[in-house]
Amino acid sequence: MKVEALFNIINSDFYTGVPDSQLKALCNYLMDHYGIDPKHHVIAANEGNCTALAAGYHLATGKVPVVYMQNSGEGNIINPVASLLNDKVYAIPVIFIIGWRGEPGIHDEPQHIYQGEVTVKLLEDMGIDSFIIGPDTTEDEVKTVMDGFREKLAQGLDVAFVIRKGALTDAPKVEYKNDNSMVREEIIKHIVAASGEDPIISTTGKASRELFETRVANDQSHKYDFLTVGSMGHSSSIALGVALNKPHQRIWCVDGDGAVLMHMGAMAVVGANKPANLIHVVINNGAHETVGGMPTVAADIDLVAIAKACGYPNAISVDSFEALDRELEAAKNRNELSLIEVKCSIGARDDLGRPTTTALENKQNFMEYIKTL
Repeated sequence: MKVEALFNIINSDFYTGVPDSQLKALCNYLMDHYGIDPKHHVIAANEGNCTALAAGYHLATGKVPVVYMQNSGEGNIINPVASLLNDKVYAIPVIFIIGWRGEPGIHDEPQHIYQGEVTVKLLEDMGIDSFIIGPDTTEDEVKTVMDGFREKLAQGLDVAFVIRKGALTDAPKVEYKNDNSMVREEIIKHIVAASGEDPIISTTGKASRELFETRVANDQSHKYDFLTVGSMGHSSSIALGVALNKPHQRIWCVDGDGAVLMHMGAMAVVGANKPANLIHVVINNGAHETVGGMPTVAADIDLVAIAKACGYPNAISVDSFEALDRELEAAKNRNELSLIEVKCSIGARDDLGRPTTTALENKQNFMEYIKTL
């Protein structure tokens, strides 16, 4: 169905969410219709953040908000749904729009398979009635369902539309760009050159895909890298766990701005522990690029100041390859926790591939290598 039709049927004037490729039509429609507007559309740090923000909107206005997200974000909403929205607590009505990655019978990446299997069941377990919208769903069907949903929302209950692949169409074209000149894949090549045979933990999305392809191009083993293909926002915590248990081995974390924002408390824990062998590189393009390019707030915040406030003894931002190479070498030589923010452009190769090894193979190869260090 046309995305504008869904927007009109729902008839809410406040949306907040975390972008998803399955919901790109909706995300582009919202960006074209509202842009980023605190009165109507906010891209938040994580899905729990969105849910609480939506609750605040309802408390202030009495109206029903919409929270959109990929189904991987269901885990992040369980706590606020169960202990804030639930009708046994505050009975706050919210409409969820959820992109169904890993739908059974539809090929998808390994990190989406199990989440896809339990997507609808998790909603049921949380007491959220849902309706699945597919490519053949009609506007009349959605209108009828929405009429029933309004009765539930009036009782302080929550509802959800689960969006199958290709279900939403006719989105406006929106161009996402920034003024940065450094390309992420080239940035990763410089990190790989600097890191040598040190282990790298990389964040979800295109960064891990580009790291994998950089190893292929260099004819290098993939054993050096743990690719965090899912679990967005947790790469730095994984890297911390490795670094604390391999204190004599330098560990690198290649992170992204959207991932850092999603679970920023991880930086406080890293800073408090101060592992001298950890180098945390945050590639910041101010965008959720892997799922379409919608903006994050990271382009407008001071990650260096945040890192220092969290206890990182060294933190710096660079916007050129000359500065990047200099700071990578400095971080290698100082034997002290370091963060390097790298200002990055938006964009990737159209023919960018995906890892050809399984997630389990990646883990096993990485662990075998770590044993030797």
